[in-house]
Amino acid sequence: MKSKIDTYVINKVKEKRLEKNLSQAELAFELNMSVGFIGKVESSKYPSHYNIKHLNQLAKILECSPQDFLPKKPLS
Repeated sequence: MKSKIDTYVINKVKEKRLEKNLSQAELAFELNMSVGFIGKVESSKYPSHYNIKHLNQLAKILECSPQDFLPKKPLS
């Protein structure tokens, strides 16, 4: 089960990915990861999630700040 913060971050990354018209496969290629990893991260069925290093790489790829993936206030 993913935590609330993991789910929030994953949804923000997915939102940015879709804004850039990138498929899961294209994002996986840019991150030098398997397509399966991105699929598992975006699926609620698996515990996979992004780490801080991933968020930094994602920000470069999606041309934004790593802060764009985080909430303004702590989640309860």
